[in-house]
Amino acid sequence: MSDIPLINTTLASIEASPQARQALHDLHTRALSEAPFLGGNGPTEGALDKFVALDPDKCALVYLLLRATGARFVVEAGTSFGLSTIYLALAVGQNAALRDGDGGGRVIATEKEPAKAAVARGHWSAAGSEVERWIELREGDLRDTLKVDLPEQVDFLLLDIWTPLALPTLVLVRPRLKIGAMVVADNTVVAADGYKELTSYLGDPANGFKMTTAPYSGGLLIAVYVGHATL
Repeated sequence: MSDIPLINTTLASIEASPQARQALHDLHTRALSEAPFLGGNGPTEGALDKFVALDPDKCALVYLLLRATGARFVVEAGTSFGLSTIYLALAVGQNAALRDGDGGGRVIATEKEPAKAAVARGHWSAAGSEVERWIELREGDLRDTLKVDLPEQVDFLLLDIWTPLALPTLVLVRPRLKIGAMVVADNTVVAADGYKELTSYLGDPANGFKMTTAPYSGGLLIAVYVGHATL
């Protein structure tokens, strides 16, 4: 069955230049031709040559969530070949353009593998300046690269990464999460065992989150940081 209708429906959900749309169409076509990779909490060597990207319909949802909330400062844990990052950058750039003056915006992308980081940069260049200018790629172990120079407030955290790193990433970013910030994690149903620590943390009222799981393929967890109510 052709994936073209799904890709076209996704691209109809976003604002983007013809150049960015073409880049996304090409990347989705390639990503969907691969066998799904679910690393869970096992080794990740098998993912070195794979996209490991959000499905197109999930990308559309994330883009629309960012636009709806006006998010301008985003952290992406697990950039891979940079497909999902393009949606983040489009939304951040468009939200920043709506602010009075130059309110700024940034997508902090993270990738451990230098080869994947290089490919991602090429994809962002192909998508054009409306994407590329908003992305700051940090190479290396995110447990180190996210320790410094985070925005004063983070609006959105995307977790599309080896599951044992999901909670450590959230713990690093949480002090900068604004009230109302979203945390989205992919494949939380199919990789439920690997995400147990993350979901336990998010489900503990003491940590200030509310969450649900959207019924997308593999499960898509959406949590909102609500802080601590004063009774």
